[in-house]
Amino acid sequence: MTEREVVLSVENLSKNFGAVKAISDITFDVHANEVVALVGDNAAGKSTIARIVSGAYPPSSGTIRLSGEPVQISSAREAFDLGIATVFQELALCDNLDVTSNIFLGHELSDSSGLLSEKTMESLARQYLDQLGGRIPDVRTPLHNLSGGQRQCVAIARTLVSNPRLLVLDEPTASLSVAQSAEVLNHIEGLRAMGKGVIFISHNLPDVRAVADRILVLRHGRINGRFNASDASYEQIIASITGLSSS
Repeated sequence: MTEREVVLSVENLSKNFGAVKAISDITFDVHANEVVALVGDNAAGKSTIARIVSGAYPPSSGTIRLSGEPVQISSAREAFDLGIATVFQELALCDNLDVTSNIFLGHELSDSSGLLSEKTMESLARQYLDQLGGRIPDVRTPLHNLSGGQRQCVAIARTLVSNPRLLVLDEPTASLSVAQSAEVLNHIEGLRAMGKGVIFISHNLPDVRAVADRILVLRHGRINGRFNASDASYEQIIASITGLSSS
């Protein structure tokens, strides 16, 4: 089997807020065609890592590499240009717009005459949704008519406009029903099948074990456990989250 490309590598990443250490000496990789889950209790450091990788926070120390090249990500725009897309819990979607308009919001396509390429955007929106396994029959459906799982699909599909190499998903199944969560997990599997690297942040261990390839447990800002999702038990993961063990 050919070794997969290392899309993201973080080495000894730390972030301080004044005297408070949010994360310390975080080191891990994310490969293409891989879902790496970050789990842990509240304030364990999961979202801090997401915000550093997405350009919202500068790291206090450490190195970030994309495809082997050291990078500094000082803004969300720089992250976007580098091929990093993030979907936070607050989806920042527009209820008054339809699916296609939300997917291309801020990145609308125009034809040679300067007019919006409505048909092209509709076709691409359909393509992105199908790649994710999204069950949205009409790309002109107003967003306020969609379920929570469908809205997550639109938020993830919007990131595909830039053809990112890495996606960071922050609690994408939070506050969703079991059926809607299953939809979102299907979308994450779609991203992996497309060759993307995915960081999946979640409190929901069944969701994590259903879709992740590897699981990193954070505790008090440090990595307290590293597991292969296929053979890690709930007991092992919970023990690492609570500090009863480390691996």
